[in-house]
Amino acid sequence: GGSPQGSLRAAAGQPWRYTVARSVCVFLSLLLFLLDGPALRRDGSYELLDLRGPVKMETFSSRSLAIQAEKKILSRMASKSMVNMFIDDTSSEILDEMYRVSKEYTQNRAESQKVIKNLIKMTVKISVLYRNNCFSDEELCLAEEFKHKLHQGAMTAISFHEVDFTFEKAILAQLLQECRDLLLKLVENHLTAKSLGRIRHVFDHFADTQLLTQLYSPGEPYQPRLKKICDGLNKLIDEGKL
Repeated sequence: GGSPQGSLRAAAGQPWRYTVARSVCVFLSLLLFLLDGPALRRDGSYELLDLRGPVKMETFSSRSLAIQAEKKILSRMASKSMVNMFIDDTSSEILDEMYRVSKEYTQNRAESQKVIKNLIKMTVKISVLYRNNCFSDEELCLAEEFKHKLHQGAMTAISFHEVDFTFEKAILAQLLQECRDLLLKLVENHLTAKSLGRIRHVFDHFADTQLLTQLYSPGEPYQPRLKKICDGLNKLIDEGKL
């Protein structure tokens, strides 16, 4: 009979990083780890967020200022060790393959890096919102829906890989679009239009039916990458993290 927020935090006896924030971060962090290119700063940190604009508040709120500052600090301090706060080794391996798939498909390193940067920004911002209890009970119910839909999408992706001649690009694309829409509803009252656009960019990139068709095509270079992605997803599901 506890609140949705309490039940989410204590789900399956796991710490908070394996609950709603964990589920959000797993998907949004899939491209986060391979940042060995222009996204790196000279001092070894990552260029993540641009929060130079004014904080939009009708009245002064120290809590809002604190949350904004936390977003900025995390983004400025982010490094590979900081990334480990959000994703584990298995998620990192999935991320590696997702980055390579994106770059192989687009033949555009800059575009793949743009998706990566958007994932970083969304991961940090949504995690900060969750850890600061910014979501209402209704929004936490949306987060639970997102978790279930993300799990369904992962199971579908694995099934399409393991069972020959079952791949349906429209089904997988629709599941990703439904995940996108649920996540947008979850954060629409907390993030700017620009940030919502980043969410759309990430999900739409991977819901591209042509990209999905290439990913599930036989042989090199996609099949080995798809196998590693699905092996990783299976492991996360078995461990109760996805």
